[in-house]
Amino acid sequence: MKESYQIIRRPLVTEKSTQQKEANRQYAFEVDVRANKVEIQSAVERLFKVKVLQVRTCNVLGKVKRLGRRYGKRPDWKKAIVTLKEGDRIDFFEGA
Repeated sequence: MKESYQIIRRPLVTEKSTQQKEANRQYAFEVDVRANKVEIQSAVERLFKVKVLQVRTCNVLGKVKRLGRRYGKRPDWKKAIVTLKEGDRIDFFEGA
């Protein structure tokens, strides 16, 4: 099994993820492309000491961008949306 910090790359802080956090106790993370739902669930529970009810994943394709005359492609990545148990929360997302 991989290390928790290798599975969870970074949190996604967007308008949509903030609304999901406030309404449904759902947190979004960028995760390793090879990680499965069980690995993501155990990594979040170990890192943040919370109980995870559900994990949903989505493979996001990188966009094709132009750099002058040439075309380049941003890397593909994987998004995980984690639903927490009632009463649990991750303070990592709270502002200073």
